[in-house]
Amino acid sequence: MKPYGRKTKKKVGEILALGSRSQALARLAQIPDAQLTGHLFSYFYNKDELIKFRSVTAMGELAARIADNSMENARIILRRIMWNLNDESGGIGWGSPEAMGEILSKSTALAREFKSILFSYLDHKGNHIEHEILQRGVLWGIGTYLGAAPRDLTDVTREQLQAHLSSIDPVKRGYAIRALSNADVFEYRILPDFIQADKTPIDIYTGWNFTATRISDMVHACPPEQIRA
Repeated sequence: MKPYGRKTKKKVGEILALGSRSQALARLAQIPDAQLTGHLFSYFYNKDELIKFRSVTAMGELAARIADNSMENARIILRRIMWNLNDESGGIGWGSPEAMGEILSKSTALAREFKSILFSYLDHKGNHIEHEILQRGVLWGIGTYLGAAPRDLTDVTREQLQAHLSSIDPVKRGYAIRALSNADVFEYRILPDFIQADKTPIDIYTGWNFTATRISDMVHACPPEQIRA
């Protein structure tokens, strides 16, 4: 990496560490898009989970902004994300499914082209991602997208999300609840008692910070019935 590149990457990291979301995103927007894209991708691999998630948030804003001016340049970002999640890439696509969900939640134009791919990462008959930790990212990404487009939930994806409600991983259980709730189809009264009474604590990323909660609190924060019109 060139000296000025290292300097810019350090600057991006310092901005991502800011407590104010609006201030951070405004300052990131002052960095040329081409430079910012590469540096945000690099922060997907940061050991600090909060910085990783904040880079995902920033990537969503960046890709949506780019799409307004050049859909092809925005597609390049999505294709890079898809490559990162491809076994042939030789790496692990940390942050990539989260970023895809975040981007598609911000751009309806990109969502029309790529939402089926995002959903396919949960589908055993599609591009199912087997890596346990990456599965968390897929659930979070789908949940984030459904928060913007709840009507796009398919019956197949709904069944797959419901299957994760009984996962041994509490984070997956929480992310599945979040996704179904965001899609307005969560009906906690039909859930088994052990899920309704699950007091396992987890941290949920909520746009710039983590919020500590319990599975049972997430369940009972939802209306008893949510039916889409």
